[in-house]
Amino acid sequence: MNKNHIVAASLAIFITTMFFSCKNIRQKSETALTFDTIVVAKQIPLVQENDTTVPYADVDIKFIYPVKFRTAEDLARLQQIFVGTFFNDTQYDSLSPQQAVDKYLESYIAGYRALSNDYYSDKNRLPEGKTPVWYYYQLKISNKIMFQNDSLLSYAVEYSDYTGGAHGSYRIVYYNIDLNDLVTISEEDLFTPDYYKPLTDIILRSLMEKYQVTSPDSLLAKGFFNIEDIAPNNNFWMDDYGLHYTYNQYEIAPYSMGTIDVTIPYEELTSILKPDNIIERFFPKKEE
Repeated sequence: MNKNHIVAASLAIFITTMFFSCKNIRQKSETALTFDTIVVAKQIPLVQENDTTVPYADVDIKFIYPVKFRTAEDLARLQQIFVGTFFNDTQYDSLSPQQAVDKYLESYIAGYRALSNDYYSDKNRLPEGKTPVWYYYQLKISNKIMFQNDSLLSYAVEYSDYTGGAHGSYRIVYYNIDLNDLVTISEEDLFTPDYYKPLTDIILRSLMEKYQVTSPDSLLAKGFFNIEDIAPNNNFWMDDYGLHYTYNQYEIAPYSMGTIDVTIPYEELTSILKPDNIIERFFPKKEE
């Protein structure tokens, strides 16, 4: 083969390599999961009159949602999951993210302003110049990405509100999405059918270590309600280390203890994981 042929062959290989490299890069960018955010920050007056003395509701919504993912069909399904889990109501499933936010806000405003008659009744029973301050409401909903790779997306939805009681409420709920099949993941997808008791024991041991006690009953002295209340609750997120559980206020302990977190490494769960479980697919072991 002469020099010209060698140069031509080398050039052809280079062009072919570059073509497929560019194609792979283009395909990767076209399937990359990207997000946008809808932000709402409003003060909703209890009545529509131009009266700055009436109570109002502070409303803050921050909704992160996918705007680009593989095909249009896959994106629509992923958005449906995000909308349904963010508002926790199936009536929003068929709406776009913006439509869902608008509808939710409209419903909240209508419900809040329906209290106006009660407000005036309560105000008339108070001394002149006094306002029933328990009509000042607050609502805050947001979500955040906890972990993401090519196969798994874990995120949290946080909800807090105040509706005139002794204190507000707060809860956080986690969701895990199999990005290959576009379905949410529960404990039943990860563990063998008899997982409940062994997983309960693992969670108890983790809490005992966290609160530095040597027996389950000793957790009662730390403020927990009942040992029987401490059990798997499907409220977890996943990463390449393990499962991260959260128990919300009043779930296993009083309001004053806040949310209670428990992290369990995967190596502590091997005895109850399903054979060929999806964790092995989400986090393949690196060859040494």
